[in-house]
Amino acid sequence: LGGGGGGGSGGEMAASSRMDVIDAVRGYIDRIVGNKALRKEANVGKVLLLDAFTTQVVSNVYSQTEILEKDFFLVEQVGAVHESMPHLKAAVFVRPTEANITMLVRELADPKFKEYHLFFSNIVTRPLLQRLAEADDHEVVKQVHEMYADFVPVNEDLLSLNLGRSLSGTASPALLSQSVQGVLSVLLSMKVEPRHIRFQKHSQAATQVAHEVQRHIQGDGIYHFTRQEGPLLLILDRMDDPVTPLLSQWTYQAMVHELLGLNNNRVVLKGAPGVREDLHEVVLSSSADKFFAQHRHSNYGELGEAIKGLLQEYQRQTKLNEAITSVEDMQAFMERYPAFRSHSHAVSKHVALMTELSRLIEHCSLMDVSQLEQDLACNDDQSSQQRELVDRLRSPRVKAADKLRLALLYVLRYESTADIQSIKAELSASGIPASKVALVDKVLLHCGQAKRAPGLYGDRGFMSRMARNFQSGLAGVANVYTQHVPLLINTLDMALKGKLKESSFGSVGPQGANSAANSVIVFVVGGVTYEEATKVAEMNASGGVSIVLGGTTIHNSTTFLAELSEL
Repeated sequence: LGGGGGGGSGGEMAASSRMDVIDAVRGYIDRIVGNKALRKEANVGKVLLLDAFTTQVVSNVYSQTEILEKDFFLVEQVGAVHESMPHLKAAVFVRPTEANITMLVRELADPKFKEYHLFFSNIVTRPLLQRLAEADDHEVVKQVHEMYADFVPVNEDLLSLNLGRSLSGTASPALLSQSVQGVLSVLLSMKVEPRHIRFQKHSQAATQVAHEVQRHIQGDGIYHFTRQEGPLLLILDRMDDPVTPLLSQWTYQAMVHELLGLNNNRVVLKGAPGVREDLHEVVLSSSADKFFAQHRHSNYGELGEAIKGLLQEYQRQTKLNEAITSVEDMQAFMERYPAFRSHSHAVSKHVALMTELSRLIEHCSLMDVSQLEQDLACNDDQSSQQRELVDRLRSPRVKAADKLRLALLYVLRYESTADIQSIKAELSASGIPASKVALVDKVLLHCGQAKRAPGLYGDRGFMSRMARNFQSGLAGVANVYTQHVPLLINTLDMALKGKLKESSFGSVGPQGANSAANSVIVFVVGGVTYEEATKVAEMNASGGVSIVLGGTTIHNSTTFLAELSEL
């Protein structure tokens, strides 16, 4: 069995270097598709077999075209039923689960391919390896490796486990297991051992994950990297901050996810007015789209300017292509043409997205709604906010989903003083179904003062300072839409300074380690948001720190409320 080592450029992470989850995972996939034993042979092709999860992992760092360029004739799900293909070698990249091993055992009993080269996305237990070895009667398995990519990289400093229904914490053993395996895989891919593990004490989910991760680290020498001090590992719980997933968003990646849905880097625009057929589903990938990588954290105003610049550059290139008067011009055009076509599609895609975002902002009166949301998230002023809330709940211009979000933000802030029955009555009167109105009680039951850790509305000096410093580029609009800074950022600031309160945060691993840190891996059971990812990216960009943010999923208000309603 071969271990995968670190992804990316290899070698242990230098203390000063930036942790990069896209680079790490891409490094692993490079090594799978470029494996020497899978080199091209006469009359022998290659197939890549994936499971549902590793398909998401691969598609976030590799395009279909890039895989084809590596001479892979076919990409399919492991266990797919079809005739024998003895002229193909199979590279198999799957999670090391009981179900996948059972499928491989069945496959090896009656091999469809000439050879099997097995790559697992995490550590394979000895009993599972034993089952594989015993099943390989035809001796078609040529190698077995572990490639620690058991998570989906989204941005360089953001990852998700794409787990649904994770707000229930670790209620299901499968959810606990995959959360722990995901965190361990991140540590192995970064080639770091945490110097210390801190976790939100009152959260059963965070406590369980932290202790399980530490148990694995202690029980297996593979997790011990000694050349430099590792990062702090911080395990948090989404339920401590129900406010952030309920807010409207004003930066590109976050806006797209909130208003259109951004799932596995894909956005569905089908049904949006005036969108041509080839843009019905578009890819927004940090690793494959240079413009998006550059502007994913840009706010609405900056984004409008950037897309205008993209369009002007495209028009300049189009003029160049019109001026074809000689054979040399033709040759130059043909050399430029693939890049020009790709640029043309990118321009159309970002213009279509911006057009639809602008339409929705106007159609749903989101600027007006967002102003009150931010006020509810950041300021104490119950009497005037209650008047404004009732005004919005009675307004025909405000959409039902936005009315519900405003009501939830209000009752979360004024839980002990609000007339909750009258808020629910207003929601019902505006035509919101009883199942949605029930979320008012549900959000307080699961995320109310009695359940969450302190600090959501408390003294947050660093956060208000960061909010003041955060320059909004919204043309002609004050910073009113970007006042809010998530609780996570305050927690990270305290962690970096070594000032996490012992009363709120437990610890496992080496003791006496509540000292300043310059690198942190933070994992949120129950999911993270793109607003938090943007703020983490800003902290990373300020220099001197390296933070990786991960979660069981990436929420927008729709997914957060859907999961909450199922509790």
